[in-house]
Amino acid sequence: MPNEYGIDLFGEIDPPQRLLMGPGPVNAHPRVLRAMSADLLGQFDPEMTGYMNQVMALYRPVFGTNNPWTMLIDGTARAAIEASLVSLVVPGDRVLVVNFGRFGLLLTEILARIGAVVETVDAPWGETVPLDAIAAAIEAFAPKVVATVHGDTSTTMAQPLEGFGALCRAAGALSYVDATATLGGMEIATDRWGIDVVTGGLQKCLGGPSGSAPITLSDAAAAHIAARRHVEQGIRRADIADGAGPRIGSNYFDLAMIMDYWSEKRLNHHTEATSMLYAARECARVALGEGLEPRFARHAAAGRAMTAGLRAMGLRVFGDDAHRMTNVTGVYIPDGVDGERVRTAMRDQFEIEIGTAFGPLQGRIWRLGAMGYNAMKHKVLITLGALEACLRREGVVLPAGTAVEAAIAAWDA
Repeated sequence: MPNEYGIDLFGEIDPPQRLLMGPGPVNAHPRVLRAMSADLLGQFDPEMTGYMNQVMALYRPVFGTNNPWTMLIDGTARAAIEASLVSLVVPGDRVLVVNFGRFGLLLTEILARIGAVVETVDAPWGETVPLDAIAAAIEAFAPKVVATVHGDTSTTMAQPLEGFGALCRAAGALSYVDATATLGGMEIATDRWGIDVVTGGLQKCLGGPSGSAPITLSDAAAAHIAARRHVEQGIRRADIADGAGPRIGSNYFDLAMIMDYWSEKRLNHHTEATSMLYAARECARVALGEGLEPRFARHAAAGRAMTAGLRAMGLRVFGDDAHRMTNVTGVYIPDGVDGERVRTAMRDQFEIEIGTAFGPLQGRIWRLGAMGYNAMKHKVLITLGALEACLRREGVVLPAGTAVEAAIAAWDA
């Protein structure tokens, strides 16, 4: 009923208990949701800054690094992407982007807005870019920064990164990797790969909500960014000197000031998103408590089972098997089937969400995810059984029950 303001108050939020088996977000781990309900603290309360230090320590092994500068950016995964690029790149800098899907194109979009001179080295959607092609492009273009996505959910492909950082360093370029879709589900070996900046998100393999973005920076990247430090007027302090380089073109995403906020200097840059920090902290505790290798194996089993089940149904899986992400699988929509009607049936009849696609794949494939809290055998089996039922309702002739049987066998392989 309308109140004295003439509007309906709508009632408390009570969302359906939907199983999110698309490319992300996924259902958050209950421990993460419980952590988010903890009391708020002031941003410079010793308990709060202690939690910030704990987050830095917890995310180093998740990123596979010893980098001191391992922290959070307040915002969705894209916030960390933009913070990285705007803090690394000066207008006019030459930047090479390894592009094999929608999110490689996103990097070029952000870089164009910064004013970079952008060149791409490309692969068709469903493939990845060979290392020798990247090496040739670096030699020809002489970039200051080389940027890539690790796992691009638009194509379900994972770009191999062994040797990538070494190529960049040999050419005197800094390297950036967007690991939003793989952090916590596939190995991220920041130090072994020699990557300068890696960013992630909570809402996929880490099993948390969107809204906080882990990031790690090498000493070389940190020094490059610190040289661009220009502290805003209202928070200037005698112990924080400006750098000689050009000012970073964003205030909120200024990594130089954010680094000072996370350091012992505790520069009052912004108010930390307390509940999201609690969530990020618990995501890392869950991942490390399980063990990273067992966690990677669980995601691999889930992806293997999903792929086997889809193929047992007679469906055609999209992309290159050799470089498939473990946590997202693309599958062609059968001829004559309305893909959106099937997705609606999955949601309405089974409370399961699967993903549609972007760009040249829109209307051609579905994307099914099994990651984080949802990378579990029974959730994969339920999803495959529901998809089989929905396809049968559309008149598709399928071998009954074989998808679930094949998935069980593949999980245990």
